[in-house]
Amino acid sequence: MIIIPARMASNRFPNKILADINGLPMVIATAKRVHELDTVVIATDSQEVIDLAKEYGYKAVMTGTNHQSGTDRINEAASKLDIDENEVIVNVQADEPFIEPEVVQKVIDRVKNSDAMMVSCYKLIDKTFANDPNHVKVINDANENAIYFSRSKIPYDREEHLEYFGHLGIYGFTKKSLKEFCALSPAPLENIEKLEQLRAIYYGKKIAMVRVESESFGIDTAEDLKKALDYFKEK
Repeated sequence: MIIIPARMASNRFPNKILADINGLPMVIATAKRVHELDTVVIATDSQEVIDLAKEYGYKAVMTGTNHQSGTDRINEAASKLDIDENEVIVNVQADEPFIEPEVVQKVIDRVKNSDAMMVSCYKLIDKTFANDPNHVKVINDANENAIYFSRSKIPYDREEHLEYFGHLGIYGFTKKSLKEFCALSPAPLENIEKLEQLRAIYYGKKIAMVRVESESFGIDTAEDLKKALDYFKEK
């Protein structure tokens, strides 16, 4: 199952999940990108989004307004749905309207073959993206498990010749591991960087990573939206 957390409030880009993406609201454009992979459910705090999902033929679940993260929101939605504890649940952020379905499929496949608490993905990025705090970076260990995520450029490279890896905001769990993650208290690192996945690392839990090829990037600001629309218009 793919659950898309769709919170209306956004500090940097209010109501961004309703922004127009080639004639579709962003959250619906994202759902359409991945709906052939599995059942799609939208988890929201807005009746407007509930109605919008229904209009386009998607199931939606009303969730609370005070969740710490999108993952906490999809956990509430999952708890309200009649699904098995071993069901694979993938959190695809509503601000990824250009995500490639094959990227999400790789996350699904890794969850099925991993004992990690969660699975996510990353790609090679250039220095422009590496220097942009709106684009999250990740460093991994030799077994392709995440060591750390940051909005800063990591690791520090004294000689400026390293490759940098960007994190894509796709998270895979089983229903059971999702519940375990959300039972953890919010972590100081998570609050400092505003990155929910740091909760798992803070408590010593494993995040398995999958390297992917992707041109997509999350849309956090109005400038990101313009950049994305201009870029993908040329594709």
